Amino acid sequence: MEIFLGLIFKIAPLYFVVFLGYLAGKYLDVKKESVAALLIYFIAPLVIFNGVVTASFDYSVILLPLLFFTVATVFSLVFYNIGKLFWQGAEKNVLAFTAGSGNTGYFGLPLVLALFGDQYLSIAVLTTLGLVLYENSVGYYFIARGNFSPKDAAMKVLKLPTLYAFVVGVVFLALHFSFNDTIASLFSNFRGAYSVLGMMLVGLGLAGITRASVDSTFLSAAFSAKFIVWPVAVMGLIYLDSTHFHLLSAFMYPVMLLLSIVPLASNTVAFATQLKAIPEKAAFTVLASTLFALLYIPLFVAFVFPLVLPG
Repeated sequence: MEIFLGLIFKIAPLYFVVFLGYLAGKYLDVKKESVAALLIYFIAPLVIFNGVVTASFDYSVILLPLLFFTVATVFSLVFYNIGKLFWQGAEKNVLAFTAGSGNTGYFGLPLVLALFGDQYLSIAVLTTLGLVLYENSVGYYFIARGNFSPKDAAMKVLKLPTLYAFVVGVVFLALHFSFNDTIASLFSNFRGAYSVLGMMLVGLGLAGITRASVDSTFLSAAFSAKFIVWPVAVMGLIYLDSTHFHLLSAFMYPVMLLLSIVPLASNTVAFATQLKAIPEKAAFTVLASTLFALLYIPLFVAFVFPLVLPG
């Protein structure tokens, strides 16, 4: 019980930021569309670029994000086809996005720092890069297809700056490029803004929620993907790697497992808002998953981690 309560106290400050976002949307008329645009087009690309450039250059730089990108893409395809059984509108597209994503950046990185410390941050960034790459390519395409043709959806993906920031970051990393302390400090500030604005976006979405935003079928499907399918899949990968393949370091396992159980991605709200694909329903589902995670994550870490992780 001590471990459980300690984890809750470490996670709780993130929810205070969500509450501030709600107040800003409810009483100051702050628009979630403006915050979403700032995150998508300015802040996220800089954070991703810096995350790539400052990573350690070895095979895991490619393997870990590629692994999570692949898993995310497979899950999005599976849940898109499941969604077609229930909806004809944009719900199936947003469900596909949520099935492959998670709030690894805005929520996950601060969570890793709070629970494991700075020494695990680089692993968390690598894992997050794979999911960010998914969200800004396959995932974004799925949401765009809710209201646009395949060609128009593909063009919208190509306009996302995060993709290009990732590629440029890989080039800089290969050239062993580094920044001076002033520039590094600036990037650190953007990383803080990334987490704060991302969590506030959940609160901003909450401010616009109505009864029509609640869809129990959609909620159940999204929760199943995020809180059941994802951790089971990652636990399977950890087992296979630790017993057969030995491609990853055991140092990576706790972070991989933790980032598999974070709530639904705040970018669901950002992208759904920008593309006008059931943004209120997306916001309610993300908020519900974030509230659920307040109890789910401490319970999972306290009781499942010791059973799953080797050693």
